[in-house]
Amino acid sequence: MSTWEKAKAQLEEVAGKAVRKSAHAMGNEKLAVKGGALETRGKARHMKEKGKDKLP
Repeated sequence: MSTWEKAKAQLEEVAGKAVRKSAHAMGNEKLAVKGGALETRGKARHMKEKGKDKLP
């Protein structure tokens, strides 16, 4: 896994989680959904990179 892609995936996960939690605290459900989507995209990117490492 390239270090840059791994860092980018981790950053998306953390940023999405922060946006989601802060939006819930403020009561903004639309923004919370967007934060959840960002978090999920980061997790998916991370899984993709892990899969690349396992290929020969």
